[in-house]
Amino acid sequence: MRVGIVTIGDELLSGDTENTNATWLCDRLDDRGVEVRRITTIPDDVAEIARTVNEYYAEYDAVIVTGGLGPTHDDVTMEGVAAAFGRDLIDHPDAVAWFEKRDGYSASDLTDGTTHLPQGARLLENHSGVAPGAVVETVYVFPGVPSEMHAMFDRVAEEFTGSTRYAATVEADEPESALIDRLGELRDRFDVTVGSYPGETVRIKITADADSTAEEAATWLRDRVQSPE
Repeated sequence: MRVGIVTIGDELLSGDTENTNATWLCDRLDDRGVEVRRITTIPDDVAEIARTVNEYYAEYDAVIVTGGLGPTHDDVTMEGVAAAFGRDLIDHPDAVAWFEKRDGYSASDLTDGTTHLPQGARLLENHSGVAPGAVVETVYVFPGVPSEMHAMFDRVAEEFTGSTRYAATVEADEPESALIDRLGELRDRFDVTVGSYPGETVRIKITADADSTAEEAATWLRDRVQSPE
């Protein structure tokens, strides 16, 4: 399964808010064997949202959109997603019914826009906040508040499936540039993908379809690099 992620918010682009949602989603999707192909961060702009969602929808098996849900002036994500599919944004009956049955809320508590979803969307209830999410075709729209997004994703996580991948890690106390030939030989010898991440040491992540392959490749490499003391 190939997925594209769209994170929305002027505050992300200005650096006022750290984009932890993208990292969290990539980690959870990777655990499920799902391949994240692209991540894009865009502003709170209806036309930009519609264009990006339309492009991702045509390219990937599923699209995850986070941020910009609610009744305030810059919460335009649902409008943008509706525009991507040429659908009206309506006072969704499932959203209204869900809101009215919640403890502590009544119809008089509804704020303009709170229950507006694209026509024909599947409601995703928000048990950690107020603004609901939605699924339109294969586009999943989640809140931007991390705790709300986490809870909503977890309830639909089973809809994101892929082949199980296994990973092993090797630490090398050498410059990354000095490892190029050995990493190339590693890829030639084993059916694996390799990522190298420099820091105080170089962390090398080896990923394979079988646990035994990942471990065999990691053992081969450990014998050929300088390990941290």
